[in-house]
Amino acid sequence: EFSGENSVVALKNVTADEPFLAGHFPGNPVFPGVFIIEAMAQTAGLLLPPGSMAFLAQVREARFRRPVVPGDQLRLFARRQARLGDIHRFAVRATVEGDLVAEGELDLACRWNPSG
Repeated sequence: EFSGENSVVALKNVTADEPFLAGHFPGNPVFPGVFIIEAMAQTAGLLLPPGSMAFLAQVREARFRRPVVPGDQLRLFARRQARLGDIHRFAVRATVEGDLVAEGELDLACRWNPSG
C-alpha cells in the first residue's frame, strides 16, 4: 500500500513451517531479527525507481521491542527521509496487531539495472 511517493506499507505473515524457525529456537520459535530488518529493507526498496536494484548499505539504527512468533502478521512501514545521490535513507518500523515490534533507520544504495 503506497501513501504518496515517499511512504509504503507491506505485510509479512510469519508461518510455523518456515525452515529457519526449526533452529531459532527449538521448542520456542522466534522470527529472527535480521529477517525483520530484511523485510523492512525490502519494503523501503518498493519506493525506489522502477528498473533499479537496491542494496542494503547501512543499518543506522535498529531496536527490537518484542519477539515475533509464528502466527504473527508483520505490518511493515517505510518512509523516505532523505536522498543523497544514490543513497536513500528510510525510517522503518514493524508492528504486530498495532504493537511496535521493531524500528530503525536504513540506508539503501540504488543502482540502475539495465536488464530490469
